[in-house]
Parts: sequence; C-alpha cells; structure tokens
Amino acid sequence: MAQAQTRSLQLSAGMHLIQAEVAATEEQREQGLMYREKMPANAGMLFVFGNPSTQCMWMKNTPLPLSVAFIDASGKIVNIEDMQPHTLDSHCSTKTVPVRYALEMHLGWFKQKNIKPGMSIGNLPAAR
Repeated sequence: MAQAQTRSLQLSAGMHLIQAEVAATEEQREQGLMYREKMPANAGMLFVFGNPSTQCMWMKNTPLPLSVAFIDASGKIVNIEDMQPHTLDSHCSTKTVPVRYALEMHLGWFKQKNIKPGMSIGNLPAAR
C-alpha cells in the first residue's frame, strides 16, 4: 500500500526520543497509520492540526494497537487514550482544552515511559 509522503522529525518526551512521522495535511491525517503492520519501538506519528480544537481519532483499517497523546499548542499533554486495532470507537481530546497535536505511539508506550498528562513534548513543529 503506497503511503502519502510524510516528513519525519525527532521529538522528545522527558529523556525519551521519538522518531515521528508528521501528518500535517488533510490527506496525511486521513491516512494516518492505516494498513501499517509494524512500526519501530520509539517511532510514532504526529498529527498536526491547523486550528486548536477538540480532536478525535479512530482505528479503522489500523492493525497496530496504539496509544494517542493529545497535545495543546504549548506542547503540554492534555490526555492520553489507548486504542484497539480495527475499531470505530472515537478517542477524543478532553473538551476543556483545545489541542493542536496528536501523537500516536505503540499501545502502552506512554505508560511504560511514565509520561503523563501535564508533561510536555519537545521539538513540535510550529503549526502553519
């Protein structure tokens, strides 16, 4: 399955480095990690949204179990949700804080690294 070309950048979460593909266009965000069978251990996908708002993710056609961190414009994690493969459940950011980013990682990655809401993700790209 051909992937829309995405650029990659290195993010930081505390002392942990993340190799994140960037999904900044509508097409890239719609594709997300669909149809991906595997992903390196400290790799993920960063979704960049134009305007901060409530964002929701789902797992249609996504075989990897993932955790998603919703992140505000300052880089602070608002909430983290676990998502099961091939489900249509909506996993949303909390309604109280608009988010500009969502970072999908392997299921349980944030918990294993002790990364919690309120902590910051470094080196996020400026929204266009």
